[in-house]
Amino acid sequence: MCTAFVSIEPGSAVPVLLLSVRDEYLGRRWLPPAHHWPEHRGLVGGLDLAAGGTWLAADPGRRSAACLLNGFGPLAPAETRLSRGRLPLTAVREGGVGHLDLTPYDPFHLVLAGPDGARVASWGDGRLVEHHLPTGLSVVLNDGLEGRAHSRTTSERIRAVMAARAAHFRARFEAEPRPEPGGAGTVEDAWGAWLPVVSGDGLAPDDDAALVQRRDFGDGRIWGSSSISLLALGPDRLRYDFGPAPVAAGEAAWQRVALG
Repeated sequence: MCTAFVSIEPGSAVPVLLLSVRDEYLGRRWLPPAHHWPEHRGLVGGLDLAAGGTWLAADPGRRSAACLLNGFGPLAPAETRLSRGRLPLTAVREGGVGHLDLTPYDPFHLVLAGPDGARVASWGDGRLVEHHLPTGLSVVLNDGLEGRAHSRTTSERIRAVMAARAAHFRARFEAEPRPEPGGAGTVEDAWGAWLPVVSGDGLAPDDDAALVQRRDFGDGRIWGSSSISLLALGPDRLRYDFGPAPVAAGEAAWQRVALG
């Protein structure tokens, strides 16, 4: 159950903040963010070794980023299915995915952010719906923007877990001073009071509201949060910080990936 929080304050020196938590079966192999795609020079993101794509791509030169969340609904035909992991790369480089034939892709939600704002493109049930995000804090879940996609999970349990996470962390982020990350300085300096919240806020990994989760489904596979990405986008900067989950404020695991 990946989650993205997007904070938009047009009058800020850093108008757009994007916080992305990737949830996945933890046996799925990946590499930390880097320039992994020679055909997409300048783009940086983590590499999914299973399919060669990414869950988040950033273009420091263009001050833009795109974050992918899986959606719910009918899957694409198996014989023509394409990996969704290429969509963030396309969205950052080409300004979106609305020009693509999306029928080979399973349902998804794609957050596309830049210094002038952000929007969410949701694909499912054969249609693409886009929403521009308002000023303030928005939450994007596997059930879409604020959990209101036209194609959502049928599981009340999954819906309850997503709602608990969104409610807890919306309140926590709104209770702390909004950071304005600069280009220089440590991750702690850049993200201030938000960093301990992003790092888990002290919740147990099996708490329904946990941002950094771990779940054992008893089939030999562990599902949970594998990484956290923090991006700040402004007219004169893009800052991208990354931590493999679980992380804690002050740990060396946090790294500054890119500046633009």
